[in-house]
Amino acid sequence: MSEIADPQASEDSAQRLAIRRLAYADLPGVLSIERRAFLTPWSMAMFVLELSKPSGICLASLEGNSLRGYLVCSRYSDMWHLMNVAVDPGHARRGIATGLVKHLLGVIEPRDKVMLEVRGSNAAAIAMYERFGFKAVGSRRRYYQDNGEDAVVMEQGSVRRSEAKPSPGEEPASS
Repeated sequence: MSEIADPQASEDSAQRLAIRRLAYADLPGVLSIERRAFLTPWSMAMFVLELSKPSGICLASLEGNSLRGYLVCSRYSDMWHLMNVAVDPGHARRGIATGLVKHLLGVIEPRDKVMLEVRGSNAAAIAMYERFGFKAVGSRRRYYQDNGEDAVVMEQGSVRRSEAKPSPGEEPASS
């Protein structure tokens, strides 16, 4: 299990966030976050399917015993598909998503490509992915069923930065 520093914690109460493999036992907490974070949340069956794939990478970020965020990434023939990254809305802007993505990029082969879809209106997520070297390569029209919003398709090629640049006012997460 790796740890990331909480950039918002004071020096006196520096809290640590641990990243480990997501487990079936985490699914109640995952569904709780999923329903609060997204207008069209994944179902339990979707998470069970992804957890059952031996080639996938599913990560949990915890503060003590409390789930604060998670990431789901599937392996396809020639690339990884980052399918879901979510943070408990009450704990946003603390480097949790950054820590999860950094951990993912640290465990997959550096030569592997990674792709994802993100809402065009989600400027914070797009900026985070760009700090990791992701580039917009296209779009998927009316990808999001709740409002018909387009998705920005982003890819990160085989030349990967080892660490994201921090956003203004954010300290970099460390593993």
